[in-house]
Amino acid sequence: MPNPRLAHRYAKSLIDLSVEKGQLEAVYADMKYLQAVCKASKEFVNLLSSPIIKADKKVAIIKAVTGTNIGELTAAFTNLLAVKGREGDLPEIADAFVSQYNEIKGIHTVVLTTAVEISEDLKQSIQAKANSANASGTVELETKVNEKLIGGFVLEFDNKLVDASILRDLNDIKKQFQDNHYIPTV
Repeated sequence: MPNPRLAHRYAKSLIDLSVEKGQLEAVYADMKYLQAVCKASKEFVNLLSSPIIKADKKVAIIKAVTGTNIGELTAAFTNLLAVKGREGDLPEIADAFVSQYNEIKGIHTVVLTTAVEISEDLKQSIQAKANSANASGTVELETKVNEKLIGGFVLEFDNKLVDASILRDLNDIKKQFQDNHYIPTV
């Protein structure tokens, strides 16, 4: 069950510890790696939250999956999570850590969803435009593909949404036909 308060607290503690140890950038890279692993493998996330598998087995599996890709501090943190029975919250903690790191560094995440994959040139052009428009930090562009959009794009940034998709237009037209004020209702 998602627990954002718990994830926020663990992430805050890890940020404070990594700043104290002078390893904030290394731990950030580790959390981005763990976040990518969790997004790529649903089985790994299910394993972490499984009550059947013992904590020591989970620690061994985490070590096998991460190998030498994470630092000593992050490895100790994941071990602590397993000891405390919180290893199932690792994906959410990684997301909270990245979010808090971005807030500290002034990095804004922009999510661009399109119907088809866009080229690298277009991605770089959009990111450059967003960086020039944003004076208070840098912009990190994340792209997604959703074929249901049919065409156009959906842009999410700073809790704002710009929906310029064909799907949205078609839904608006459908709603207008359903709410036809010229046909009397009985």
